[in-house]
Amino acid sequence: MAVTNKNADDSRVSIGNRRYDARSAAYHSLLRCECGSKYSNLEIDSAIGRYKLEDAEKRLYTTLVYGVIESKLTLEYIIARLARRPVESLEPEVKTLLCLGLYQLSRLDRIPEHAAVNETVELAKRFCPRASGFVNALLRAYIRADRNSLLPDPNDRMKYLSVKYSVAEELIGIFDSSLKASDETERLLAVLNVLPRPTLRVNTLKLSRDELLKRLLDNGIEAYKSELSEFAVKLGENTISDKIRELIFSGYVYIQDEASILALEAARPKPGEYVLDVCSCPGGKSFTAAIMMNNQGRVRSFDLHKSKLSLVDSGAKRLGITIIDTTERDARVYDESLVHIADLVICDVPCSGLGVIAKKPELRYKSAADIARLYDIQYDILENCSNYVKPGGRLAYYTCTINRDENSNLTGRFLRAHPEYTCSFEKQLLPHIDGTDGFYICVLHRAGSDE
Repeated sequence: MAVTNKNADDSRVSIGNRRYDARSAAYHSLLRCECGSKYSNLEIDSAIGRYKLEDAEKRLYTTLVYGVIESKLTLEYIIARLARRPVESLEPEVKTLLCLGLYQLSRLDRIPEHAAVNETVELAKRFCPRASGFVNALLRAYIRADRNSLLPDPNDRMKYLSVKYSVAEELIGIFDSSLKASDETERLLAVLNVLPRPTLRVNTLKLSRDELLKRLLDNGIEAYKSELSEFAVKLGENTISDKIRELIFSGYVYIQDEASILALEAARPKPGEYVLDVCSCPGGKSFTAAIMMNNQGRVRSFDLHKSKLSLVDSGAKRLGITIIDTTERDARVYDESLVHIADLVICDVPCSGLGVIAKKPELRYKSAADIARLYDIQYDILENCSNYVKPGGRLAYYTCTINRDENSNLTGRFLRAHPEYTCSFEKQLLPHIDGTDGFYICVLHRAGSDE
């Protein structure tokens, strides 16, 4: 996730006999993510409460954790160049301190260089005292260095792009093979290093987009109409304010990228229809379908994980939607009771997430082997759930990735095996072209009567 540059005061909180400010909290959280394989979003949510971080300290803490994880390959490459030894030879505590300091020096222009160095050295004295001199020397060496000389030779294209944008080389290869031209890859990588501004999907069961915009502007919130969807409002800032949270809690809006909104518009759920959303959590597409149906008909929301379905139930209640019901179900497992029952089946399948790297920093380091394991799961979901579509009905297949093997290659394989289906809509949305998440939309029609 890319983050905005923020500074903070030096307020600190005490836990036991130790003081924790944003930097020390970030140091411990990054160690947990590095050594315990904990997801950054879960660690951040728990750490903010654990360390009682508020306001500026909370913002700086979040910036540091997401930023260091996002810039991991870049920072570690620079450390290895300056230390003149493999970064793997460093203790995790030392590497984490250096990454924290280098991130502040290289990315946070509101923090003075002396402050970034001094604060990091103080952290080293508290948590890794034997390394404080080394940390100080390396950070000061970075200040003196020619920054361009710290990156790989641009003629080694894959390595250069990987380090410059902190994305695994295997993923760059996937982008190269999935985009129309190789020069598009760097344009895409540059955009994936910028956190997009959130989009709100208006709940038209409660108010219109114009009414929502008026409420936002009356509360001093910068917002404007989406050019891609009549149901979307773009925010002018990356942060979600308390006033926005109040609108979400009251059921007037929910956060949904324009790509997801466009995906449902392409599938055209109508009032009175029977809809299955087979991989539904956390519920955004079920909500959008129900709202487009004017809360008339039925939406059945399935998910493999029962614990997540409460998110759909609570979200529907908040939005005033009454036509959604939830069931724990594996979308790969055939259910005879569902055969030919649905006007529309939504398959928003598990995917590599390569189109939302800007929002989920850990995805930058996925391996091609891990991604390839998804292909059979995706195909099995699509093929199994195609049995549930009525003659004349629609089967919608979605991913939030840019990988052709998860997208057009997969649906092409399905169409060759299922002549009863034809493609009525297909689009690959790209962040550097469309300004949305990287997202694949494919709507398939089953032959037969629409009655």
